[in-house]
Amino acid sequence: MTTAARQDTANSTNLTGNTEWNGLPMPQRIWAILAVTFGVSLSVLDGAIANVALPTIGTLLDISPANSIWIVNAYQLAIVMSLLTFSTLGDVIGYRKIYIGGLVVFTVASACCSFSNSFGTLVAARVFQGFGAAAITSINTTLIRIIYPRNYLGRGMGLNATVVAVSSVAGPTIAAGILSFAPWQWLFAINIPIGIVALMLSRRFLPNNPIKVTGRRFDWRDSIMNALTFGLLIASIEGYAHGIDINYIIFGIVLLGIVGFFFVRSQLNKEYPILPFDLLKIPIFSVSVITSVCSFIAQMSALVALPFYLQHTFGYSAVTTGLVMTAWPAIIVIVAPLAGLLVERVHAGLLGGIGLLIMTCGLFLLAWMPETPTVIDVIWRLILCGLGFGFFQSPNNSIMIGSAPQQRSGSASGMLATARLLGQTTGAALVALLFHINSNGDIHFALMLSGAFAAAGSVISFTRLSLPMPEALRSKK
Repeated sequence: MTTAARQDTANSTNLTGNTEWNGLPMPQRIWAILAVTFGVSLSVLDGAIANVALPTIGTLLDISPANSIWIVNAYQLAIVMSLLTFSTLGDVIGYRKIYIGGLVVFTVASACCSFSNSFGTLVAARVFQGFGAAAITSINTTLIRIIYPRNYLGRGMGLNATVVAVSSVAGPTIAAGILSFAPWQWLFAINIPIGIVALMLSRRFLPNNPIKVTGRRFDWRDSIMNALTFGLLIASIEGYAHGIDINYIIFGIVLLGIVGFFFVRSQLNKEYPILPFDLLKIPIFSVSVITSVCSFIAQMSALVALPFYLQHTFGYSAVTTGLVMTAWPAIIVIVAPLAGLLVERVHAGLLGGIGLLIMTCGLFLLAWMPETPTVIDVIWRLILCGLGFGFFQSPNNSIMIGSAPQQRSGSASGMLATARLLGQTTGAALVALLFHINSNGDIHFALMLSGAFAAAGSVISFTRLSLPMPEALRSKK
């Protein structure tokens, strides 16, 4: 019998009696969080590594820069189209099964990527890799809710944010190191041993769903409509931003309107919808979703615009730009765990509002830098941005997960990831649209726009002060 199975047996009273599940005991908790940490780092590292390596891969496969972007877009589209499906499946058949299945798919797809020798086979493998990443990402925060005791949820979210930040920082460095002595296929082969370790830990230590809902079924028609709706939405945003023929864009928007209408109408009257309207009726949850979208639009539009700003406007080299920009995620590594601890005593709406206000100041200061800024001038502004975002992210994620009923934790986790991806995609598309409108690229305006979204997120976050916090996040006396 595995450790997970023994723990489920020991907690049988939690499923049948009045005692609620309250996390895993030590030391199983440590091993379980390691399993989640390895899975999350896989998906984040892979995205960062692939982005950095695009020019190299494109040259070696003899494809244009525009076509090479599909190596990233295919991965992202697969994630967006399947996130809510996997999170709902987690509620129905078990988060542990979805997570382990995602690890298997991701690891096998990584092996396929490492053996690819053409553009077509690589893109196909990236699609399957995206499905695996979606399964991992869709319920990773739900697993944190199950692993940690209720009163320590913020700490778990802080650790998760730290893992994401560390992986983001390490990604470009790992990519550069691998490409310096090995072919690009090894960028994906590195996922295989990490995936195997994550699988071993997950099978042994992750628990099953602590609350089982009987009689609930999964509707595959809803899943298909969800995939079409979000796929068409992201494709329309990306297509318009990259200057695709307007007739194709109009056709996509019309199709989106038709499919989206029937999808939303079908979800409104369901007890457990795949698009969680039941959770969006919880005021603090819905406000947190909007805040999250604003924050990630601000973050991604700034991160996309900054390399052009530093290289084209101020003449920084590509290497210097990469090193300088690590200041943003590096400070999150320090701040996110602290924010996770503070959320146990300070209202998350206040922490998030102050965090996004600090981020707003950093973004506007970046937009109004001196004519010849030193490296220090740039770095301290980036640290402000990372500091603010770090104080926002963990508390906001804690609210979204903690405010959902436990049997809907998977859907809450899926919505959290969907809000993040929707914000990031929109932010990147806004910058691409600005470049399309103005070939010289109005980077100054892009950073101002980024600051405006952060400011809007800050205002929305402060409105949560009038709303009751989830029980697990109420201040300790």
